[in-house]
Amino acid sequence: MDDTRAGSEDEAAEVRRFWTRLGLPGLVDVHTHFMPERVLRKVWAYFDAVGTVDNGVEWPITYRLEEDERLAVIREFGVRAFTAMLYPHKPGMAQWLNRWATDFAARTPDCLHTSTLFPEPGVETYVREAVESGARVFKAHVQVGAYDPADELLDPAWGFLAETGTPVVIHCGSGPAPGKHTGPEPIGRVLARHPRLRLVVAHMGLPEYEDFLGLAERYGEVRLDTTMAFTDFAERMAGFPRSALPRLADLGDRVLLGSDFPNIPYPYVHQLHALQRLDLGDDWLRAVCHDNGARLFGLGGTEVRRG
Repeated sequence: MDDTRAGSEDEAAEVRRFWTRLGLPGLVDVHTHFMPERVLRKVWAYFDAVGTVDNGVEWPITYRLEEDERLAVIREFGVRAFTAMLYPHKPGMAQWLNRWATDFAARTPDCLHTSTLFPEPGVETYVREAVESGARVFKAHVQVGAYDPADELLDPAWGFLAETGTPVVIHCGSGPAPGKHTGPEPIGRVLARHPRLRLVVAHMGLPEYEDFLGLAERYGEVRLDTTMAFTDFAERMAGFPRSALPRLADLGDRVLLGSDFPNIPYPYVHQLHALQRLDLGDDWLRAVCHDNGARLFGLGGTEVRRG
């Protein structure tokens, strides 16, 4: 684990050294959480109360700061684009969250306008409205929402998102605790219907890493984000199989940096060091930490000096 104090000037300097050494203009982090304050406080209270659910490991919130302070920290790290991952746990909540996210994106230009969805009547309509109002990425959380991603109510929305090429970051793996509809099979049924859907599987699909690698190998628009994967914390829960590293290397153009900031139990820089110690090379790190995300979201700046 990194000794650098989270959120300190030393940590910011270490993060910047990481991407500067790679010749990058910064980082693109596709999995960060900004949401209405009362919702975020409930998320923090959940982790405070139950840890990781199954094994009782404590999950301290490292960046438990006010919104403006969190924004200052992530900008000081040199994250040039990030997201506002937010998600409903019941019907009628998604549209309210989307309205908040629209306002947040309008006042936070370096945030990729993020929206969400839930299996309910009218979901296709509000998903379409969100995209038309500028949403660039969606968040879906099968575990928290406790819904089947292949629910027929969602089918028109998935079809529209596939048609428009709008990425969806989806927590569908069974970590840290399995749900009724987590794992590769339910989301595999969605992909069978919508093979061009740009799904970004959160947490590399932890703990079903190899199953989700298989989905990415089968479907050319499926991507994986690194959120928490390979860190000491995640390795204690479910270690990534080292025999699968060659497959991970081969998918280097479809792996994206994710962090779970601010809801992580260790310093942000540890995620970067965890990726580095995989020893997959600087080209792989450059792609994962910046270029793949920049290309997916049309950010520009994918061609940078390498030295």
